[in-house]
Amino acid sequence: MQERGWRVTFFAPPATPLATWAEEWFVPLETLAVRRGPAMPLLAWALKEQLERLHITVLVVTQNKDLPAATLAKTLMGGRLRIIYQQHMQLGRPKRSFVHTIRFNLLDAWLTPLPGLAAEVGRLTRFDARKLHVVPLGLPLGQFAAPAHTPAEARHALGLPATGPLLGILGRLDAAKGQDFVIDVLHRLRSDYGSDAQLVIMGELTRHQGDGYLRQLQAQVARLGLQAQVHFRGFQSNPVVFFQAIDVFVLASESETYGMVTLEALAAGVPVVAAATGGTPELVQHNRTGLLYLRRDLAACARAVQRTLADPAATQARVEAARLGCWRYAHQRQCALTEDVIWAVCAEAAPRARAQRPAVALRAAFAR
Repeated sequence: MQERGWRVTFFAPPATPLATWAEEWFVPLETLAVRRGPAMPLLAWALKEQLERLHITVLVVTQNKDLPAATLAKTLMGGRLRIIYQQHMQLGRPKRSFVHTIRFNLLDAWLTPLPGLAAEVGRLTRFDARKLHVVPLGLPLGQFAAPAHTPAEARHALGLPATGPLLGILGRLDAAKGQDFVIDVLHRLRSDYGSDAQLVIMGELTRHQGDGYLRQLQAQVARLGLQAQVHFRGFQSNPVVFFQAIDVFVLASESETYGMVTLEALAAGVPVVAAATGGTPELVQHNRTGLLYLRRDLAACARAVQRTLADPAATQARVEAARLGCWRYAHQRQCALTEDVIWAVCAEAAPRARAQRPAVALRAAFAR
């Protein structure tokens, strides 16, 4: 958005990842203390003061729990603020109460990343459908366009076996991500199909939850006798090397609203086998851009992985189809679509608003 000429400011609590990224990306940062419950109006007042001081007229909010403070700040500003909510998670349950309806009515636009999520908004809220826009979350596709390493070099860089089929799962270590399930899939492949496949599990511990799940996974690996075939690797900020090292990406999440790692795998040209949960069936078209299986269906997932490895021609056809469709998820497209929405909400407030680009506060993330 900065490259497109917008003045962007991040809002976040101090000492958070977003605050760190703001410094790395040379984006102006405003810090806010987290205040919830009865103290929330203090947060809203502080936000109002900062927005007015910086002459910011458009606020993009990325977390549902920040909407009370944002909408109250808009009220305190006499309605002059335009609020755009960028949805990242499923709604889960109905939000049609009087309080939700009043709060949502104060939004000027709602961005949702998938058509299925847009349908959910229509079903579970009273939000005005005319202000609802499908804007897929974007990826820097350029980093996946030309491989920086050969598969052998990528495996060497990660200390992985040089030969043999290698499955991979990427994400924070959390039971909801299904690393335990993929370990069972590997065991099924080796015992039922005689495969010599191995597995790399990459990710960091879930914040503030200790290493209990990691130790559980390690015990599972030992119980199944897979110590030499399962490789744990820590989080890396650049996932490209991971995708270049593996032969099949396996997604096993309980419910993945919008799987960025799935899109990364598709863009990197890695065959995808994914659980048909959340928004994944909209990102992966079964038998066209990848293979889907029902959640926690061990036999079905093992069959899909074996099919992927055993039929390279069909697998490559799916990989090529996936890469051709990845343009929809380019970050340039997300910026362009978001820009159109910003212009629209500003034009509604002031028909001559296009004469000057308004200041935009992006990724207003007050939560720790």
